[in-house]
Amino acid sequence: MPTATKMDLRHTQRLFVTANLSQGATVAATEDQAHYLLHVLRLRPGDVLRMFNGRDGEFRATLSSPGKNKAELTVEEQLRPQTPDADLWLCCAPIKKAHFEYMIEKATELGVCEIQPILTQRTQVREINGNRAYGICREAAEQSDRLSVPAVGNPVDLADLIDVFPKDRAMIVCAEWGTAVPVHEAFHAQELKNFKKAAIVTGPEGGFAAEELEALRKAPNAVFVRLGPRILRADTAAIAALTCWQAMNGDWKGAL
Repeated sequence: MPTATKMDLRHTQRLFVTANLSQGATVAATEDQAHYLLHVLRLRPGDVLRMFNGRDGEFRATLSSPGKNKAELTVEEQLRPQTPDADLWLCCAPIKKAHFEYMIEKATELGVCEIQPILTQRTQVREINGNRAYGICREAAEQSDRLSVPAVGNPVDLADLIDVFPKDRAMIVCAEWGTAVPVHEAFHAQELKNFKKAAIVTGPEGGFAAEELEALRKAPNAVFVRLGPRILRADTAAIAALTCWQAMNGDWKGAL
């Protein structure tokens, strides 16, 4: 089989693993990963894929010892060193399952490093399946060429989030009216450009209650932004705000 170049590898399967990665190491795929590689993708010995673990960068690997329900992978050369993520959080109220899963998938593709569900007065969905949420983020990271998978926190009350919110991080609250600044004005302001860390905060279906907005206004580094002339669904608002931030202040600037 001809040796694949780095450019050729852009269209090979990527796999997130927890094992340490270094040239010459052997990594055992999980049972689910082995099933996917062998029975869905139908890979054979010597077939190439890419692996990453969020710590050691991305490596080329080959399938070396397939069995009926197991697969071992031989780690070859490093393709990319590990680089820091944009320090961008999404703090979002859980919403209906399909919309929430879509939101965290797209947030992963857009480069967030942490997803923190928040509970508000109007939050109807009070619990999330953390394992499933992390699995969605992992698959989105594999698909989008990321070198890491965002952390997914357990739901916390909005008041608790405000109490412990870091003073060195900008809090960008998506609001529909009131004194919220148009997003392009807010993101171009020097006030936000001084921050290297940011959190996009979005509410539930129906938005934040009035007293919650007042509490958010008193939070350190809170900036209220308005996302255009139309009322956006909660998942759309999160994706729109993340896109604007990455384009104007985040890691899209200067990207190849």
